[in-house]
Formats: sequence, structure tokens, C-alpha cells
Amino acid sequence: MTNKIAAKLADGRDIFYFDDSNSALPQARKSDQRELPPRPEVAQMRLDSLTGEWISVAAARHNRAFLPPAHECPLCPTNEDNLSEVPDNFDVAVFENKSPSFGPDLLPADDEKYSVVDNLELGSTRASVGRCEVVVFSPEHLGSLGQMPVSRVRTVIEAWADRTNDLQSLPGVRQVFPFENRGQEIGVTLHHPHGQIYSYPYVTPRTSKLLASIAKFGDDLFEKTLQFEKASERVLIAGEHFTAYVPFAGRWPIEIHLLPHRHVQHFGQLSEAEKDELASIYHQLLNALDRIYDTPTPYISAWHQAPLVAGGENVRLQLQITSPRRAADKLKYLAGSESAMGAFIADFAPEVAAKMIREVL
Repeated sequence: MTNKIAAKLADGRDIFYFDDSNSALPQARKSDQRELPPRPEVAQMRLDSLTGEWISVAAARHNRAFLPPAHECPLCPTNEDNLSEVPDNFDVAVFENKSPSFGPDLLPADDEKYSVVDNLELGSTRASVGRCEVVVFSPEHLGSLGQMPVSRVRTVIEAWADRTNDLQSLPGVRQVFPFENRGQEIGVTLHHPHGQIYSYPYVTPRTSKLLASIAKFGDDLFEKTLQFEKASERVLIAGEHFTAYVPFAGRWPIEIHLLPHRHVQHFGQLSEAEKDELASIYHQLLNALDRIYDTPTPYISAWHQAPLVAGGENVRLQLQITSPRRAADKLKYLAGSESAMGAFIADFAPEVAAKMIREVL
């Protein structure tokens, strides 16, 4: 059973400690002793009228920490020489981002039309309400989630479930997105193993396309997709509750998807047995990524959850892991066709990628 402790940082931000089931850490945690400046003003969203997409202009993020040395890491537990973002020792810690892309302001009341501009009027703006949180996987400065025991992955999953339930209840939040950027090639600015959770005040462009596809195909698109992939040669792991596979139309040199067999919309709906199996399978997948080549593989691990809008009930929780690594010493860069037009060209067939990954599982 994961133990949760809620506290506050010096500037009023929330912090939560999630202890491993066998943790020896004490119930009481030290308070934040720092003197911190006021939190930055909420960012501004601007509407791109050519696409209907919102762009958040978050100037405060420009000054965030960039690859600091270990003794100045903001994610390590606080000690006398480094007053960090986490005031005491921990197993897994989650806290509000100091320089968020969304928030800290929320809508005073839920407004379903807040981010909807029907006529795509030029110059439309909104405050970037919502919330951004940092999920720290370990007190150790170096390492990766895949190198940690399955029990720690299980604690992280419990943290994702807890935070998803809380964040989805905030007024104005339309979608909750846990993710991890791993590796400098991806753009990581902190070596310490961690992920993030974004709570958007709108349905993201990727999910909007998904909802349109469901409307065309039918409400059972995810179930049909799961059965299609389970019958293919691209399956990586077939569990009792989850199947991991390389998708039929994978865009990236390394791309792994995972779907639950039961229709659940988000982490908060998973059973204890499903969380247990998910921890084991996710641990295997992350380890496999680092065995493909002699050095760790950079990746983005994206947990897609159902949006809180009409039609969202037909969206199933899905993991999508992508990596631009196309060889031991080569990366796929998004050039003209991908970046400018959104039209991907795959470097090799997904069946080849699936075989490569299975060989190291």
C-alpha cells in the first residue's frame, strides 16, 4: 500500500510524497526553509487561427534550471548545501512546477466554452489556466526509472493515478497528461530521473484528431485497434491485462504502444491487479530500450488519457513511447515534411523495429 503525505512549499505550492509499500521513511517530513519570490503570473494562450490550436506563451520558463551540477540539483532531497525543491528525503515526490506552462491560476468556475473560439477570431487570447506538476522518481541524482525496481515503478503508477484523479477535478481542466522526457537528445534540462504532468484547459491537437477518428470509425475504435494489433507480428508483450506492440503505422524509428484490455479512460480507473501488471510490463519495456544499443536510448514516454469532454468516454488509456534514435550513432530529425507539413516518412518498417525490440526483451 502506497503511503501519501501532502505538504506545502515555502511559496504555497503543493508537494506530495508517495512512499514505496516497504518504505522505512518517517511519516513526518521537514518543512521548506527557503525564502522564495512570489510565483510568476499565469502565462497567456494565443490562438493560431490558421489551425485552431492554442499556443501558450510562458516566458517564466526561459529561466528554468539547465543541466545543473549534482550539488545544485533542484530535484535531489534538500541538504545543508542545497536547499532544493524537495525539503526532505523521499521515494517518489510530486510538486507544482515553479515555472509552469499552465497555471497556477484556475478558472473560478468550470466553463466548457473557455477555450472554444467558434469563429477562430484573429488575436484571440486566454489565460493559460491549469496546472503543471513535476514527478521525481527517485532521490538518487542519476539513473532512470527502468533501472529502478518494479516496486518503485508501481509507486510511480500510484502517484500518476492519484494525481490524475485530483487534477481532473480542478475547474477548467480538460485533459491530464503524464509524461517523461528522457535524454539530452530529447531536450531534457535536468539529469535527475523525473517526469511531468500537464493539466490543459483545452483538448490537445493530437487528441482532437483522435476524437475525429472515433467519430468516423465508431465508438469501438480502440477495441478494434487492440484486436488488430494483437493478431500481428508486432506484439512485444502480451499480458493478462495489457498488450504492448509496435504500431502498424509507426512514425518513429522506435515506437511502442500499450493498451489495457479493459476499457479504462485513465490511471484512476485501473484495478490493483492491473497496476501490478502494468508496473512489470512498463519496467520490461524501459529496460529493453536501453538494451537495443550500447548506450541509453533517449525517449518520450507519453500517457494519453481521455479528455473531459463529450466523446472522451470512448478514449482508452494508452502509452506511446517514441524515440528518434534510428541507429547507434544516428537520430531522426524532423525536417521539412515532418516539421512543416506533419507528414511523416518512416525510416524502416514497424515489423523490423518490433523484431529488434523483441530480441532484447
